[in-house]
Amino acid sequence: MRLSELDYDLPEELIAQEPLARRDEARLLVLDRKSKSIEHSRFYKLVKHLREGDLLVLNDTRVLPARLFAQKESGGRVELLMVRPASPAEGPAGAWLALIRTHRVLKENARLLLGDGHVLRVAGYARPGRPIVVAEGDTSIEQILQLDGTLALPHYIHHIHRTVGPADIDDYQTVYAARPGAIAAPTAGLHFTDDVFKALADAGIRTATVTLHIGPGTFAPVRAIEVESHTMESEWYTIPPATRAAIEHARRIGGRIITVGTSSTRALESWAITGDVEGFTGLFIHQGFRFKLTDAMLTNFHMPRTTVLALAMAFAGRDQLLAAYREAIRHRYRFLSYGDAMLIL
Repeated sequence: MRLSELDYDLPEELIAQEPLARRDEARLLVLDRKSKSIEHSRFYKLVKHLREGDLLVLNDTRVLPARLFAQKESGGRVELLMVRPASPAEGPAGAWLALIRTHRVLKENARLLLGDGHVLRVAGYARPGRPIVVAEGDTSIEQILQLDGTLALPHYIHHIHRTVGPADIDDYQTVYAARPGAIAAPTAGLHFTDDVFKALADAGIRTATVTLHIGPGTFAPVRAIEVESHTMESEWYTIPPATRAAIEHARRIGGRIITVGTSSTRALESWAITGDVEGFTGLFIHQGFRFKLTDAMLTNFHMPRTTVLALAMAFAGRDQLLAAYREAIRHRYRFLSYGDAMLIL
């Protein structure tokens, strides 16, 4: 697959900058792969497009306030995005992998000063461009993030450089977020409300959760000319026993497994391939992938040349997906993280 096949023309004015006042008022484009039909709906009507016995699998990761601002001892400004705790093979206890934005590459043992007196230190590099950071003193990096961190909103949300306030913290989090560890939200889940969950339960549609802590691997753009050559950075996932039991039950009664978002899809398909219910996955799903567990998918509208768009194309078929995107653009749907939703059946 050529990189150009992941392209489409996205009008900038359709990139949603704010969420709707009510999450479940988002529009919902329903694509039926068999009939190749497209239906326009609303997210609060999701239950009407599903059936009794279906199982929705949601990613319950919680977005961390992972963005920190610091100064070098020389006075230069540094911006950090704390990605995840380092494994024992990557760094000492308490260390984190990070992305750092600065004018010059930081040397090993460089000290970074935070405004409240906490100090971070570059302990080394896991690989070029991926420093390992430790905290000096008794305060852990997890605690420092809670004290000093802010959300790292996507770059295409233009108010990213203003101070992130309480409204952003609520808006950029699913209502069912439970397990802290992501640096970006599983945005297909942002549309859910308690009312939607109640309607689903009343209709005999069950829900279950997986966890995949979304990191740079999910949103890094594809740059390889041949898409298959792209390598995704691994992200941690787990499939709880209750979810495995719910999937088995849905299969027995003829229900469909409907993944909510590309991250839930990758977690389930990683488990299906490896048999591992917990671990790191670098699974990159693209054209030609054979889905083992996913029967239907609920997702947002994605940026060109991204792994998430490649996954949606692999599931719906490139031509069908791009036809649906053209229809969404024609009807002025809202795109990307705070945008509208798409149900692929």
